[in-house]
Amino acid sequence: MSITGSLRTRLFGIAPKETTVAERGFRVDDPFRIQQLENVGTSFVNGYHVSMADTRPDAIAAALDPMEDMWRGFAYEGAGMGLAVLDRLTPWYRRVHAFLDGPGNDHLYMVHVGVGWAFARLAFKFEPLMARYEPIWRPLIVDGYGFHEGYFSPAKYYERQTPPKKLTGTAYLGSFHQGLGRALWFVEGCEPSRVAAVIARFPVDMHSHMWAGIGLASTYAGGVKESVLNELVETAGEHAVWLAQGCVFATKARHRAGNVVSHCETACRVLTGMSVADAVALSDSVESNLKHDDAAAYEVWRQSLCEHFQKAEVGARS
Repeated sequence: MSITGSLRTRLFGIAPKETTVAERGFRVDDPFRIQQLENVGTSFVNGYHVSMADTRPDAIAAALDPMEDMWRGFAYEGAGMGLAVLDRLTPWYRRVHAFLDGPGNDHLYMVHVGVGWAFARLAFKFEPLMARYEPIWRPLIVDGYGFHEGYFSPAKYYERQTPPKKLTGTAYLGSFHQGLGRALWFVEGCEPSRVAAVIARFPVDMHSHMWAGIGLASTYAGGVKESVLNELVETAGEHAVWLAQGCVFATKARHRAGNVVSHCETACRVLTGMSVADAVALSDSVESNLKHDDAAAYEVWRQSLCEHFQKAEVGARS
């Protein structure tokens, strides 16, 4: 590690304990779930520190690619945060874009979410900063912001429902709540009934976004048996189509990165009624008709997937 890399890591490093279940106060006591959730955090922090130590895209990839398929995406997410932090402090650089133009491209979804973590910690109003990024992916940055806030300040956002101060207007409010939904899966220990009880306290127009976040997290992060996923579908009720939409996005993210794992196959079958291959094909079919420079493209993508699952009566139980 260079002297500069060592200094950056010391100044901006994240203490490993920050992502432990005990430190965060998450409501989970099952040893396996605790281990799964903490492995997610450890992988993220590892990727963050790797990017702080050496910002060269190939060096980051060389450090992260040997990781197990299950955890590699979280490390790339952390790397996205690290590079975005440095870009914010020295805005004449575009380290994130250099990464996305290279080995980070396969992990495009996770890197953008990691950028949202950085903006949550360093930026004031960060919509202007998102002008650097393709419009279709900007909601992922806000999703990352929402996840960060829910993960580190659950009482503030789940009990008091504090509005996000770093957003202006309502254009990205759904994406923020999707991120809150993803974090809620961690905070409530992957328990469907507790997740549903928290979501029910929010304004009705945010429920679909939060359930989509639950679909994303339960598919990408795993940590539960198939019976819990079935319970999740039952608990979501009419919002099961949004679980399915989130599941498709998570599945596509893992497929693009080449790190699909067995629990993703299971989650895709239970939450969408489809195989991984079919879910990816569906997502690609919708995306092929979208314009990446259209600010509404991401939401059109989500809505189109939901309409598909509504027609397929996903979530209906005989």
